[in-house]
Amino acid sequence: MRESVSAALLVTMAAYMLGVRALWTKQAQRGVRMWEVLSFVFGCGVMAIALLSPLHEISEQLFSAHMVQHELLMVVAAPLLVLGRPGMIMLWSLPLAARQSLGHLSKSTMVSGTWGFLSRPFDAWLLHAIVIWGWHVPVLFQSTLESERMHALQHCSFIGSALLFWWVVIYPHRRAALGLSIVSLFTTAVHTAVLGALMTFARTPWYPNYGNGGAEWGMSPVQDQQLAGLVMWIPASVAYLVAALVIMRRWLRDSESRVAYHERPITTATRTLECVDVTS
Repeated sequence: MRESVSAALLVTMAAYMLGVRALWTKQAQRGVRMWEVLSFVFGCGVMAIALLSPLHEISEQLFSAHMVQHELLMVVAAPLLVLGRPGMIMLWSLPLAARQSLGHLSKSTMVSGTWGFLSRPFDAWLLHAIVIWGWHVPVLFQSTLESERMHALQHCSFIGSALLFWWVVIYPHRRAALGLSIVSLFTTAVHTAVLGALMTFARTPWYPNYGNGGAEWGMSPVQDQQLAGLVMWIPASVAYLVAALVIMRRWLRDSESRVAYHERPITTATRTLECVDVTS
């Protein structure tokens, strides 16, 4: 698995950087900003820490380490990758003919319809919630400890649903839908906090397959689970709430801009009428 993850990250980074180079060459850095490039690079770095560092080996012994791994993927790496706008940028790493073919494919009824369905705020929120809660059902979670394929599927579904969730939250179809993004972030913070609290206050371990792996770290299975619950409950929920505040600030700023724009013609018209009245 380590080799596959390393290869996937290297290919992704190479495609992204080729796209950045093409855009900067053709559009003099107007196609992508430096902070977007840095966001994507840091996102890939966080993924490498979660999946390639010693944290991965420790996660096989400690449920709490496994939880840290998952939160790094869903709450840190995913939004950073989305801020880098990888889809559009990596498209520019391809030859013109390939870009045109993908452009025609994206406009097909099946592709556009599927994306339209998945990218609706409620559907993206629901899919992400189902993935989070579903994989923490004891039968499913313990299967990831027994099968490398199930473990890989778990990681892919976590990062995939998180990318979709954060994309819809950060780049909604309409700017006015930023209010829905705030609701999505707040409710995700709430339901993940509930799941974390259930783990924290459980009196018996949910995943016996971890056995006594925590003994080497001075923790019983229940204590290991409590620590994992706290990781999901507090730091992860706080991250969602901070993101909600950032989106709210952006929403309010956009609202103020729209109000100022609509008031401008009224002010101009009023001044014109005043001038006419004075001259008469």
